[in-house]
Amino acid sequence: MSKQLVIVESPTKARTLSRFLGADYKIEASMGHVRDLPKAKLGVDVERDFDPQYVIPKDKRKIVEHLKDVAGDAKEIILATDPDREGEAIAWHVAHIVGGIQNAELRSKKEKNKKKKNSASSTINSKFSRIVFHEITKEAILEALKSPRSLDLKLVDAQVARRVLDRLVGYKLSPLLWVKVKKGLSAGRVQSVAVRLIVEREREIEAFKPQEYWSIEALLRKQKAKSSEQFEASLVKIDGKKAEVKNEKQAKEIVTDLENKDTVWQVADVEQKEVKRYPYPPFTTSTMTQGAANLLGFTAKKTMKLAQDLYEEGLITYHRTDSFNLAPIALGAARKYIKENFGSEYLPPTARIYKTKSKVAQEAHEAIRPTDVRKQQTANSEQLSKDHQRLYDLIWKRFVACQMAESIYDQVTLDIQAARYLPSRQVGKIQDTNYLFRAVGSVIKFSGWQKVYDRDAGQTVEPDEKPVPALAVGAKLDLLKLTPDQHFTEPPPRYTEASLIKILEEKGIGRPSTYAPIISTILERRYVELEERKFRPTPLGAATNDFLVKNFPQEIDVGFTAKMEDQLDDIANGERKWVPIIREFYNPFEKHLSGVFEKSERVKIFPELTDEKCPEGHPLVIRYGPFGKFLACEKYPEHKYTKQFESEEFRIKNEELKKLNLKCPKSGDPVILRQTRRGRIFYGCSGYPKCKWASWQLPKDG
Repeated sequence: MSKQLVIVESPTKARTLSRFLGADYKIEASMGHVRDLPKAKLGVDVERDFDPQYVIPKDKRKIVEHLKDVAGDAKEIILATDPDREGEAIAWHVAHIVGGIQNAELRSKKEKNKKKKNSASSTINSKFSRIVFHEITKEAILEALKSPRSLDLKLVDAQVARRVLDRLVGYKLSPLLWVKVKKGLSAGRVQSVAVRLIVEREREIEAFKPQEYWSIEALLRKQKAKSSEQFEASLVKIDGKKAEVKNEKQAKEIVTDLENKDTVWQVADVEQKEVKRYPYPPFTTSTMTQGAANLLGFTAKKTMKLAQDLYEEGLITYHRTDSFNLAPIALGAARKYIKENFGSEYLPPTARIYKTKSKVAQEAHEAIRPTDVRKQQTANSEQLSKDHQRLYDLIWKRFVACQMAESIYDQVTLDIQAARYLPSRQVGKIQDTNYLFRAVGSVIKFSGWQKVYDRDAGQTVEPDEKPVPALAVGAKLDLLKLTPDQHFTEPPPRYTEASLIKILEEKGIGRPSTYAPIISTILERRYVELEERKFRPTPLGAATNDFLVKNFPQEIDVGFTAKMEDQLDDIANGERKWVPIIREFYNPFEKHLSGVFEKSERVKIFPELTDEKCPEGHPLVIRYGPFGKFLACEKYPEHKYTKQFESEEFRIKNEELKKLNLKCPKSGDPVILRQTRRGRIFYGCSGYPKCKWASWQLPKDG
C-alpha cells in the first residue's frame, strides 16, 4: 500500500516527526542539499543569464537514488524542509531530482523567452506539496498538513542568486589572489568584508595614543552618623565645569585643597526616584549567538549546532530568524506560566510585543523560544548533552523574562559640594574653588523579570545595588578618605565573536543563516585568529585585505555589501528578479578584474617578528603551517630551524605549573606542559618518551 512520503533534511528531524505522524506516512531525510554547483569549475553559464549548472555530489548519489525509489511508490510527496530560503531551495532541488518539477533547468523555456525573466521553474507535479512549520511539535505539524502550499519560488530565487553571486566572486577573485598574494588563497564576498572590519579595528588600536586622566573618589559619612553609613562619591565638576584631571600634579593639588581643614562638605542636591528596567526581547539568531558567546563561552558555530539539535528534537522554535515576533498561543502560555509560578504581580497588564528592528525580518517567523514553556529540562535524550541544556536554559529564561513585569529600583542621587567659605558675615559666598561630587545608589525594590533572567543567567544589571543614604539638602558630611586614581584612555576593543556578529547585523552584512559560516570561514582560511577569544588579523589576512581594498574598493565596501544583501531580500520578497541584479554587479566587476590582473603588483607578506632568536642568532618569526602557528628562523626555509609556538595561554599555564612542582603519577618525574601539533595544551611527563603518561586535566598532587 502506497504511503504519503515526507522529506526533511536530517535523520533527527525525521525521527521527531515520526513521533507525531502515523503509519500512513513514510519519512525520509535528504541529508541537506542533494544538488549543488560543481566544486572543480565555475558551474555558472554566464552567457546564458548566469544559469547554474547543478550537479549531484558524489556522496549524495545513493541518497538521491533512494529518494527516487521511495518517491515512485508514494501517493503524495510532502516537502517539509526548514522554513527559510535555504530550506525552500533544498525542497526545490529534491522536487527536481525525484521528478516533481518537469523541467530540470533553472527556468522553463517559456520563461526564458519572456521579458520578465528568471525565476525558478514552477511546473510542479500535483503529487507534490510543501508544508512549513516553525517548531517541530505535534500541533504545528498537524496544522501545517492542513494547509499545504506550492514552493515559494521567490525564496528559491533569492537562494540561487546568493549562491551564484558568491560563486562568481570566489571563483574569479581566487586565481588573482594566487598570483598576486599567495597560492591557494580564496576570497569570499561577505567574508572579505568581515576581515576588513577586523583589520581596520586592529589599525585603530595600533594608531591609538592613550591619554592620561585621573579620578578622585571621596569616602564620606554624615556627621555623627554610624560608621556603617559611609558611602563613596566621585568628583564630577570643578567650578561648574566638567572635572578634567589630566595628571598626577593636578590630582595632588585638588586632594590637598580638599583636605584643607576649612573645606566644608555638604549635600547640595538630592534626587530620589523610581527607575524601571524593562526586560530584553526574546532571542534572534544574532542575539542568541552573542548571548551564548558572552555567557557560555560558545563559538557561533557551536551555538548554531546545539540550536539545530534542539530545534530538530522539537524543543525550540526555528533558530535562524531575525524576528522578535511571538505566536499568540506562546504568549498566552508564557503569561499563564508566570502567573502560576511567580504570582500575578510579576505579570504585566498585557503581553509584551517587541518590534523587530530589522527591515528585512519575516514577521511570519518567530523569535527563538521553547516550544513548551512548562519544560525547563531537555529531558534525558541520548542525543543531547549538558551544553544543549545550558543553551536551552538560556533560551527559556530569555523567553519567560521577556513577558514579565519590569524590575523597579529606588535610586538616590546626591550632589555634594566641597568648598571653603568666607567669614560668617558673608555666609554662602564661596572662597576659592568649588568642587562637586556625585553619589548614585540604587536598591532593588521589585525584582520583576530579574527573578528569572538574573546575574546567574549572565545579565549584569546596571547600576548594581549600592545603597546611598537619602540625606537632606544642607546636611554636613565628614570626609573619611580621598582616593586619587590614575587611568588611561583605552583603544577600541578587538572584536569578539559576539561583537563581530553584532556589528555585522548593525551594518546589514549577512543574515541569520550566514553569521556562523562567515566566522568559521575567515578562521579556517587563517585570515584572522582568535587571541584570548578576540579576533586579530594574521599577516596574511592584513595583506590580502589591503590588496582587495586597494584594487576592489567597491566590492568589499561595507555599504555596497549591505546593499547587495538588501537586493537579495528584494528578490525573496518578489520585488526584483535575480538575473538583472547579478548582471549589474558582474559586468563591471569582470572588466575591472581584467585590469587588476594586468596592472596590480604582487603583495609581499611580512611575517611577524618575535624577541626570540635561533641558535645562529637570527630573529625568529611567526609562520603558519598545516597545523597553525610555528616559530622559524627569518631565513627559513634556507635555515631549517623551527620551534613550536607557545601561546599566551600556554605561557601563563606554564608559570602556574612551575609553582605547583607536580610529579608524574607514574614515574615521579616533573610534570610539564606540552602542546599538540594543532596547539591544544595538555600535561605530560618530562620523562617522555620513556614515560608516556599524559592528561588533558591538571593532575592532583599526591
